[in-house]
Amino acid sequence: MTSTSTARAAGLLLGYAADRLLADPRRLHPVAGFGQLAASLERRTWRDDRAAGVVHVAVLVGGAVALGAATEAVVRRPLPRTLATAAATWAVLGGTSLDREAAAVSRLLADGRLPEARVQLTHLVGRDTSRLEEGEVVRATLESLAENTSDAVVAPLVWGAVAGVPGLLGYRAANTLDAMVGHRSPRYERFGWAAARFDDLLNLPGSRLTAALATGIGPDRAGAWRTWRRDAAGHPSPNAGPVEASFAGALGIRLGGTNDYAGRIEHRAVMGDGPLPDRTDLDRARTLARRIGAGAVLAAATLAGARARR
Repeated sequence: MTSTSTARAAGLLLGYAADRLLADPRRLHPVAGFGQLAASLERRTWRDDRAAGVVHVAVLVGGAVALGAATEAVVRRPLPRTLATAAATWAVLGGTSLDREAAAVSRLLADGRLPEARVQLTHLVGRDTSRLEEGEVVRATLESLAENTSDAVVAPLVWGAVAGVPGLLGYRAANTLDAMVGHRSPRYERFGWAAARFDDLLNLPGSRLTAALATGIGPDRAGAWRTWRRDAAGHPSPNAGPVEASFAGALGIRLGGTNDYAGRIEHRAVMGDGPLPDRTDLDRARTLARRIGAGAVLAAATLAGARARR
């Protein structure tokens, strides 16, 4: 293994450990700063046109990749490169903050504070939560936990293993743009098309690794594999489908159903054979998500070394 690959693998491991110990910084988060920059650029360049959206994504993601490449060009020695990779990894991961949000919902439900749990849930999902019963609050939280374990933990680690700091920053830039402009609305139907499709492409390897890990280390391996194969294609997202289906099968529960997005009703395909999840299933899902994160960082560090040896 070369010094570069050692630095990359070590940096991924250190950055993952920093996220587990420290979570996201509450102030001056670089991803928040990127979001402010993207919003400022959008105010100047928005047009109801796909080509404008393509330029928006190319400029911002390209800029993030260029920043990562410049960083690696400057920090050539092993220790500084390790630290740079660790810092970038910590900046782009969101696993511990995600877990804390899910835990907060679980605690509120345990205390019988359903209205407050509905409000807390808005930190995780874009659907209308104001009238959800407890079981639907749990389902929404668990679906977000599953999908974001892939988006905020596994996928960035994969791209960090493949492309180092440029991969980490470029992936997080693309994923942030998808959250900002990649959703269906009159304003973003055309302008956000490129962000949504590019994010789908970048998340293909991470979502499959997430589903594979849920299948391999989840409590019901056969159920996870069966549900993944049978139900994933029914989800409108090519990446959330495998992840949510494998979680449902691994935990022996049922996900999917009707969601209200500010008056736009979506009837999602049902995934899994079990009952609607309850609060204890949410705690089990948090445990599974943490195990998947640990498995993903080990896989990413191994991949970084394997690429260098070829």
